[in-house]
Amino acid sequence: MAAHGEPGGRGALETCGLERILEALKLLLSPGGSGSSSLQITKHDVLLATLQSNLSALEEKFLKDPHWKTLKDLRDEIAGTAECLQNSVDVTWTFTSQTLLLLLCLKEAMLRLAAGFRPGEPNRSTPEAAPALSPDTLSISQQKTVQSVLQFVVTLGICPYLLPGVGVPLRCRTDFGAVVQDVVCVNAPPDVTRRLYTTCRLLLNIAQHASLGSLIFCRHLGDIAAGLCQLGFCPTKRKPLKPVEEAKVLKEEERALCKGALRDILDQVYQPLAVRELLILQGGPPQPGPDGKTQFGSRAPAWLRRLCGQLLSERLMRPSGVQAVVRGILEGAGAGAAGGTDAEVMAADWKKCDSIAKILASCPQQSLSPESYYKDICPQILDLFHLPDKLTVRQFQRVATTAFITISRERPQLAAEYLLQPVLAPLHRCLNTAELPERDMGPGTILVTEEELSRCIEDVFKVYVVGNEPLTVLLDSLLPVLGVLFSLYCFTKQSVSHIRSLCQEILLWTLRNLEKKKAVASLKGFAGLDERAPSLHSLCGFRAANHGGINITIQEAVSEEDEDEALYQKVSSEQCQLEHLGDLLVQCQECGLAGDFFIFCLKELTQVAVENEAGFQTRPFSSKSLLELEQHHTLLADGQARKLLVLQLTALLCERLSEQIFTNFTQVVDFVGATLQRACASLAQQAESPVEAQTLSMAMGLVAVMLGGAVQLKSSDFAVLKQLLPLLERVSTTYLDPVIQELADDLRITIATHGAFSTEAVSVAAQSTLNKKDPEGKIEANQERPTDVAGSHLEQQQSNANSSHQAGRKPAHAALIPQEASKASTTVKQRSQRIPAEELQEVLLSAYDRQIPTRAAALRTLSHWIEQREGKVLEIKEKLLKIFLENLEHEDTFVYLSAIQGDMVAKYREPLVHTFLRGTRDPDSAHRASSLSNLGELCQRLDFLLGAMIHEVTACLTAVAKTDRDVQVRRAAIHVIVLLFRGLSQKATEVLRDVLKDLYHLLKHVVRLEPDDVARLHAQLALEELDEIMRNFLFPQQKLEKKIVVLP
Repeated sequence: MAAHGEPGGRGALETCGLERILEALKLLLSPGGSGSSSLQITKHDVLLATLQSNLSALEEKFLKDPHWKTLKDLRDEIAGTAECLQNSVDVTWTFTSQTLLLLLCLKEAMLRLAAGFRPGEPNRSTPEAAPALSPDTLSISQQKTVQSVLQFVVTLGICPYLLPGVGVPLRCRTDFGAVVQDVVCVNAPPDVTRRLYTTCRLLLNIAQHASLGSLIFCRHLGDIAAGLCQLGFCPTKRKPLKPVEEAKVLKEEERALCKGALRDILDQVYQPLAVRELLILQGGPPQPGPDGKTQFGSRAPAWLRRLCGQLLSERLMRPSGVQAVVRGILEGAGAGAAGGTDAEVMAADWKKCDSIAKILASCPQQSLSPESYYKDICPQILDLFHLPDKLTVRQFQRVATTAFITISRERPQLAAEYLLQPVLAPLHRCLNTAELPERDMGPGTILVTEEELSRCIEDVFKVYVVGNEPLTVLLDSLLPVLGVLFSLYCFTKQSVSHIRSLCQEILLWTLRNLEKKKAVASLKGFAGLDERAPSLHSLCGFRAANHGGINITIQEAVSEEDEDEALYQKVSSEQCQLEHLGDLLVQCQECGLAGDFFIFCLKELTQVAVENEAGFQTRPFSSKSLLELEQHHTLLADGQARKLLVLQLTALLCERLSEQIFTNFTQVVDFVGATLQRACASLAQQAESPVEAQTLSMAMGLVAVMLGGAVQLKSSDFAVLKQLLPLLERVSTTYLDPVIQELADDLRITIATHGAFSTEAVSVAAQSTLNKKDPEGKIEANQERPTDVAGSHLEQQQSNANSSHQAGRKPAHAALIPQEASKASTTVKQRSQRIPAEELQEVLLSAYDRQIPTRAAALRTLSHWIEQREGKVLEIKEKLLKIFLENLEHEDTFVYLSAIQGDMVAKYREPLVHTFLRGTRDPDSAHRASSLSNLGELCQRLDFLLGAMIHEVTACLTAVAKTDRDVQVRRAAIHVIVLLFRGLSQKATEVLRDVLKDLYHLLKHVVRLEPDDVARLHAQLALEELDEIMRNFLFPQQKLEKKIVVLP
């Protein structure tokens, strides 16, 4: 290759020498023939003849061609210094020696060219031009020639002399390798150990040149490392050796040189490559058997396995050693099983990642101590979570997660110190128990950056949720920062952030896996009922960041002028936190946590009920200091705030949680116990009210249902029920009603005897309670679940409380008296089966009454009977139609709205719609608003019957919402859209498909430009309804169904 930037003369001569060396190497590699056409000639003979022919051709060139004199002199000079190279009767070794000599010549020539290279000044007029290449740079073709030569050197000079189990055998590589193994003459001098030593030493000498070293180690590192391992570490015989045998064994100095060279090249090369080659040396590769099937070759000797394990451990404990080990294993073994399916490939990858993780989690023997090992390794494991390599990021995260969990399981104390503390440090930094540094911490200072917080949340999600192994050390480490996580989750619900779902999944995973007491205690802290629970520091606050993340900053101290605003923000924040807590509990119903927390709230509610305000009364003002008085008022305010919070939380849970809140028998019993406790507390204070009486009735009825056969009780269930015995005893001794007292005694006896003795009153009370849920008696007792009973009674408690006020405080125990229950049931059944003729005639006459309330009530009663398909009413449907049509013309809205609620709306939809549309043009704003209200109710009921009229309705609503001057009319127009979406629900995508886009644009216009807050609120509600409809349309709920097809 010509030198760049130098004139002829010495530079040209040196360049000619470099090219001449490469020409000589090509001559050695040129294919030849045996000169015979006999079919009996073998591959071995062909190989030997070719090698001998090429050697002879090279010597002939050196002797006869004068242009090769410079190369011959250089070769002779280097051969004089390399006394270890000597010719042999073995042609393969002679060929290897000559090849190594030429490679040494190539190295020397390249060094001389580089030493004499003086690059010229760069041309400033063309700065984009590439700089001049060094004259020792090899072209692509020249590199290929050198690689081919190196392949021959390694194949002939290293691989045949390796012991069984050391390295990859030649027979397992190629057919040519099998031929080479047979042609090498190991008995001819020099000895095989000397041959191996010479080849490895000279290759390392050649590799000192950077370009040649990269060519050597990128493909032949494993073979060279195998040779050095054998030369430096293979055990030798301890018996005294004969003089002839001593020449065949390396001296200790030579073995030490091999050991040092091995460690040097392992430190210099690409570390994943070193790891991969050491793993190959340690494990032993598979070999093809004679039948073509794969079989495992000879296993690596014990000394080699120990050596490779030690060297791998050294790679691991180097800087960035963890990443090198992971890359070496993953990149070396490929993507999985060759030729397998995607599932097989993925399974192989996961198994491989788990194996790597176990290696990382195991402390090697040569480590000074486990603590020092994990102190160095754990930060590198955490770095695996944040590698930018998109191709292998999932595998690296799998390794990091599994290693994290394995260390936490086997070394929990060290994991807490070196893994968990660094991961959770950003959250600990802003706890209310943390001491914030006073210096450089003014308002607005960023305490935790967006990158730190996002990385922390993502790492916690990967380890806790994805790893999904609820170890004690993991759960305990997360407990102190759950309050901060919940506050962060509540903040993300106010805006768009990519960490919202991560925070939610972390909270749900933790709550589901915590012990019951710890989980309930955490929820108490979320709700603000436990002031001792760790939470966000009062001086810290969240702020949206630039890239969708969140910063934690120092907030300004509240001044006296801003106290009202701060109080408003605090109340709003607490309200939002309760709403978000309800969202979490809705998703915790299946695991039973929602039921446990609801029972806790009921017990707190009991505590609120029994607290006596008289206990807070103080001595006269004169006997107290101002400080004592202030503390007293603070205590009163805190107590009242806690009471209000408990009431608000209980109401929220009753509203948000479904009747499936209780998932086991114990929770049902605890619920009954809490209810009885609250009733007993009211009795003790002599504050009996209809609500409390109904509560007591419901609780005892529920116990009777459980004991009456609705649930198959076991002995363990009766052990749980025994906690109700003291409460039932208190009821039997303190309640004034003898029926309740007797039922309480009967329930106590039934529980105490494990159901062996049960009175008729228990069975009657159970049946009466069941009849309340289904008056027609369609419930099968054996199929009734206690959770359904409890849930239905929660709803019935509220309805009974209202009805008790309206009925003039009827006896609370009426549901438990068999005679009254039987009469009520009979009355309902008779009424549903037959309406007396006198009553029907009276209602028909009332439909023409002059009193508007009487006429409207009659119309609504007739509508109800029509919906119930009453026989006598359907017989006079023509007469009823006439009555409804006549009342449609009535001037009073109460009457004609009552008439509209018949089944005739569909038939007269067009005149009704057109009438209301015309009403939107009335000069009176009240009439326009009323027309829009009626239009909304009508559209809500018509569904698919709207048809083409939906275009007229949409055009009208758009015009009114954008142009009407009266705010009430604009509000009514937007409210029509809300009613339309609510009424149509999932059918909206079909009914409104032509105008859905127009309605969406109208709502966005109102949200952006409407000055009225109420109108904007209606528009926002409509957008939320539309969002829910589209979500359900695009992501329908998956239903698991089995279809049975009968084949013909």
